[in-house]
Amino acid sequence: MEQNSFDGLGLAPEVLKAIQDMGFEEPSQIQAAIIPTLMSGSDAIGQAQTGTGKTLAFGAPMISILRKSKRKVSGLVLAPTRELAVQVSDELTRLSSKTNLRILPVFGGAPIDRQMRALKEGVDIVVGTPGRVIDLINRKKLMVEDIEFFVLDEADEMLNMGFIEDVEEILSHASDNRQTMLFSATMPPAIKNLTKRFLKPDAEHITIKKVSLTVDTVEQYYFEIKHKDRFESLCRILDATSHSTVLIFCNTKRNVDTLTDHLKSRGYDVEGMHGDINQAQRMRTLAKFKEGTIEFLVATDVAARGIDVENISHVINYDLPQDLEAYVHRIGRTGRAGRTGTAFSLVTPREYMDIKQIEKMTHSKIRRKEIPTVEDIFETKYADILTDVREELEKEDYKRFLPHVTALDEDYNLAEVAAALMMMRYRDEVSFDYTQNKLEQAQRNARVFITVGKMDGLNPLKLLKFLQSNTKVDSRDIGDIEILEKFSFFEIKEDLAAPVIEACSGKKLLGRKAAMDIAEGSGKRKSRSSRPQSDKPHPFKRKKVY
Repeated sequence: MEQNSFDGLGLAPEVLKAIQDMGFEEPSQIQAAIIPTLMSGSDAIGQAQTGTGKTLAFGAPMISILRKSKRKVSGLVLAPTRELAVQVSDELTRLSSKTNLRILPVFGGAPIDRQMRALKEGVDIVVGTPGRVIDLINRKKLMVEDIEFFVLDEADEMLNMGFIEDVEEILSHASDNRQTMLFSATMPPAIKNLTKRFLKPDAEHITIKKVSLTVDTVEQYYFEIKHKDRFESLCRILDATSHSTVLIFCNTKRNVDTLTDHLKSRGYDVEGMHGDINQAQRMRTLAKFKEGTIEFLVATDVAARGIDVENISHVINYDLPQDLEAYVHRIGRTGRAGRTGTAFSLVTPREYMDIKQIEKMTHSKIRRKEIPTVEDIFETKYADILTDVREELEKEDYKRFLPHVTALDEDYNLAEVAAALMMMRYRDEVSFDYTQNKLEQAQRNARVFITVGKMDGLNPLKLLKFLQSNTKVDSRDIGDIEILEKFSFFEIKEDLAAPVIEACSGKKLLGRKAAMDIAEGSGKRKSRSSRPQSDKPHPFKRKKVY
């Protein structure tokens, strides 16, 4: 029976909470299949493609079972490359965030004295490349005689890179009582021989069927971005792309809610869907998306399974998915019914190798595109407006306005009148006041605290209307908005922060008198009599959403 929840896999509560915080709604195939085996204490071989969530598959049970042991390494994970070692270490750190376990990546090219010092201070799990691990063993700084868990990740890559002898050397030092986990996309003879020598005879071999890319009607592209510019990059892509309906994927429910709120505050017709939204609301949202009432739908992978819409022109990976299968399913939402489709992925430099891996495993080409410039956005909007104008001219419904337009001919050139109307339409169509090719988020913003939150019924649109009703700010002046339970934060251009606080403080918002102040860390703090009084300090140093 397919396991659709992490709750039924036997993982420790602390690990389940960490997985929940990471936003994963359900296990991937390899995770659902192998975690129960590992939780039972058995050795296991996991045969699955790269990019199927194998780190969580071995990390979650290892962290669930391990208990902190002072000055003793209890878990050892071998990875073929420095990049993979860092990536695995980062994910294990997130999985162990609710425990006091300490994770250490070790690899060549980094100062070995720091790694030795960290080992001396006490480490629970080491993630390393074979060469550096052997070096530390030989220096008697890494003791593996008593390790409880050994993981060999990407075993076939280890073979291809000539590391198998190093792996055998490391295993010869390790405890015979360890639990061993081996993961590999393929099982060449040398890997099979390794499993016979170093895994227990009753080790379970779990194979996940290879996913192939069958959608050949989808053009795939990626945009390399900085994480802090992710939101504006998306807005530029949306504004510079002619589309019908667009499906945008996030990895977590929280990201769906946050992105949906931010897009709404910029004027986009958008709704969000994820597992925590009730079925009736999801059906209403899906109906509006099918009818074209909303242009953009932001969803998690789980929620998107119920989406069967043939005219989706674009799929956008706002977050890259955690496994290859999810990527294939996502882009397969466009390019249906004989139509061609387009898939975009927003990728940080750190995620570049993930794109290369997807290309390799799917035998497809994902081409790089540059973030749209101001001119790109203008040309796209101009073409769209021109198309709409031509359609109206064909209908001839415009003729009732001719007497009024003719009256303008006495004072203005009618070509200029047409240009002015097009400019007004253009302003309504774009989400930012694009004036430069440099991403707007690079400019300095102030972060403002306001004493109204979710419990008062506040959302980004209501906050924006409140600010606009009391000041002359434009939606383009407002940056990130974070609505919390009892209070909220929003970013605004630094030179507008003081006048907005002056104009809005003390005014009623949703029946509550709003107090506002500059949040710490966004400039010199202002002293105001309207600052809310409390025995507890305001959490001015909360991490930004973007």
